[in-house]
Amino acid sequence: MRPLFLLDRAPAGWYHIIRKRTAPGPQKPENIMKKKRTICLDSFIILSVFLTCFFSKSVFAQEKNDDVLTTVNEAVKQYTLGDFSGAISNLDYATQLIRQKRSERMKALLPEPLSGWQAKPPTAQALGTAVFGGGVTVSRDYYTDKGASLSIEMVSDSPVLQSIMTMLNNPMFAGAAGGIIKTIKRQRAMIKYDEKDRKGEIDIVVASRFMVTVKGRGVDRKTLLQFAESVDFDALAKN
Repeated sequence: MRPLFLLDRAPAGWYHIIRKRTAPGPQKPENIMKKKRTICLDSFIILSVFLTCFFSKSVFAQEKNDDVLTTVNEAVKQYTLGDFSGAISNLDYATQLIRQKRSERMKALLPEPLSGWQAKPPTAQALGTAVFGGGVTVSRDYYTDKGASLSIEMVSDSPVLQSIMTMLNNPMFAGAAGGIIKTIKRQRAMIKYDEKDRKGEIDIVVASRFMVTVKGRGVDRKTLLQFAESVDFDALAKN
């Protein structure tokens, strides 16, 4: 039988243990769980560090490539340093940049020409707050080889929006202005059309914030309505 302790005699006559041999026993369940918790904690820390670095780089890269974020951050720095005039100037500039981005997105909503029609490139204009409250206007012109012409204009925060809404909510006012009220793709619209001159106009208010105007000359009433129905009002309302 193998001894549990291997003893050796010291020169001074004392015995001391020079080696202890024990067979490794099974680990306790609590030790196993402790090791698992340690591994999970280490993995969580590594993942957290990775995600922090990743998103920090992403935000930094986005800020570096985004004129709006760069300008706003510059305004914040100026504000903390007491440069209020510079902060206001940069915030106004950032607001104008946002309007330009908004106008580009609205411009993409101008429909393609109907069959037999051609279209010019869409245009966009973003005005400052000093002009008509800082609205955004996008438009596109359409035409045919036979001389018919039509335009679609989208305006946000238009100064005449309230007057159009008043007419749309009161058919008597619309009738006095020579128009009739009609629903186009769940949107209330006022239609004016002259059968004799073959010209007309449709004014549509979307989400109480946008006014869409379709004007045509040398066109029939059906074509005017078809162009109005080709506008994606739901997408416009999300701008």
